[in-house]
Amino acid sequence: MNYNESLCIIEALLFASGEPISLDRLSEASGIEPETVPKLIDQLERRYNVSESAIKVLRLENSYQLATREEYAPYIKRAMENKRQAKLSPAALEVLAVVAYNQPVTKAFVEQVRGTDSSGVINNLVERELLYVAGRLELPGRPITYKTTDNFLRCFKLESLAQLPSLPDEDGQLRLGEYDSVQIEADEQNQGE
Repeated sequence: MNYNESLCIIEALLFASGEPISLDRLSEASGIEPETVPKLIDQLERRYNVSESAIKVLRLENSYQLATREEYAPYIKRAMENKRQAKLSPAALEVLAVVAYNQPVTKAFVEQVRGTDSSGVINNLVERELLYVAGRLELPGRPITYKTTDNFLRCFKLESLAQLPSLPDEDGQLRLGEYDSVQIEADEQNQGE
């Protein structure tokens, strides 16, 4: 297959996926060598930038996704009338911070750090696809562990967890003020929470 065909295949896979897709998966699905896929993604990014496209490539850890540019968000929001903006509560932001900086973590660890029951908040964040069940520890009771998702990175406009602000040394308090206004899409059914 020629270069342009390879480029179109990668673009089609990113578009059809609708969610982040790893380099390995892109290579496997397309039959394109793993070392060539990042070059094709870079070319797609250049193409979208040169043509002033409404589409961009999001980089999320080792995964990629097509998304619309931020300046078109008001139009998309109007088109998605069945969804509403749901702000994250301070408790949800606190749980996300604990998980993001310490993952994988158990519910017990989150509760120990926060000093309060976090079951409902964790379940809500899993439903909103900001956290996911990463597995179970090989300890008595086999506790479930949680990690942040690619959706977490997208909502906080991060490419990777390495971009998280450093924790202060002196008092250990997380500075979440810059994330107070983070909003995520939530289905109408989540309005009652």
